[in-house]
Amino acid sequence: MGGPHVSDEVREMLDRYRQMRRTEPVSQDKDTGRWQVFRYCDGMTVATDANTFSNDLSEFIPDHEELRTFSKGNFQNMDQPRHRELRGLVSQGFTPRFVAGMAPRIETVAEELLDALRDRDRIDLVTDLAQPLPVTVIAEVMGLPVSDRALFRKWADALLVDNGIDAIFSEQGVAAMAPAIREMNAYLLNHVREYRTSDREGLIGDLIAAETDGMKLDDQEIVGFLALLLIAGHLTTSTLLSNAILCLDENPDATRQLRDDPGLLPNAIEEVLRYRSPLFWLDRRARETVELGGCEIPAGSQVSVALASVSRDEEEFENPDTFDIHRNPVRHLAFGMGVHFCLGAPLARLEVRIALKALLDRYRDFGVASDEPIVYHDPRGFQGARHLPVDLLAA
Repeated sequence: MGGPHVSDEVREMLDRYRQMRRTEPVSQDKDTGRWQVFRYCDGMTVATDANTFSNDLSEFIPDHEELRTFSKGNFQNMDQPRHRELRGLVSQGFTPRFVAGMAPRIETVAEELLDALRDRDRIDLVTDLAQPLPVTVIAEVMGLPVSDRALFRKWADALLVDNGIDAIFSEQGVAAMAPAIREMNAYLLNHVREYRTSDREGLIGDLIAAETDGMKLDDQEIVGFLALLLIAGHLTTSTLLSNAILCLDENPDATRQLRDDPGLLPNAIEEVLRYRSPLFWLDRRARETVELGGCEIPAGSQVSVALASVSRDEEEFENPDTFDIHRNPVRHLAFGMGVHFCLGAPLARLEVRIALKALLDRYRDFGVASDEPIVYHDPRGFQGARHLPVDLLAA
């Protein structure tokens, strides 16, 4: 169950989730008080019914000045109408056409990163490719110095990895994250202010110029979106790419099919998102008392959808524990759904598709090393590898 590249902790969680889908599809966690959702149908309801389930989790988060300031432009944590207003403004700069136009540069960055590895037959896929690719691309798009990418990785680790993804819900966790938040806020704010007094091109300039009905983004709102894209965006993309390699290593026949027909890559990536969702949880707040999965959830409760469970729901997916690149449709919730669908999802998909094609084109074979351990993320936050040793065989 789960394949060979699954930590014991994740394997136990998947076994438990299978049992919970049968016996307690919605249940309250005794330790945290959260209501946890394990079935696909209920998870879809939580993700799409924005009138009942709010994205505003601020009442569960300690009130710290750093977080308050930093969250101003993070529309993912807002409800309507403010979510629609901010997302609409941001979307003027981050359009589908804009993302599609990035493909040539993503291809170049991927090739440059792989060129630097040409004399090596073993790499750490995360450190050498999956992490630097999205960070380099988004830094260039924003107009930030690519030479600062080690700084971006440090912030991502401090905010989403080192302290656990649930750290934001505790006083101690927020205190531990505060120095990174202050440092990143000052850094991004400085760059936004520089753009306001220059004629440089880039996403920051597009966000400054965005306007709807006389409304524009202020500096802190732009910083909030940039932080979301820079930190959460690159870590999700990095994890998705490493998860794709884990899935392909477990399924060599799928790798052969992708070599023969790269047109299968987009659907294969959707199956990776279902089979190994980068995030384990999707969190909402119940606006009102609601019945879900046979349980009455009180108004104001935190509701957490177990993405690794809903994507293995036997009622929704045939043979859910099988990785199948031909599965269609693949209606996963890895990027959310409805009005809060992840704005950066098209970029993540594009980067991973280009990186996988580059690997398939360049190497006759690649596979996870058998004599060096995989270091996994804490599965309470991210599902994937922090370090992934991969052996390469040049074409």
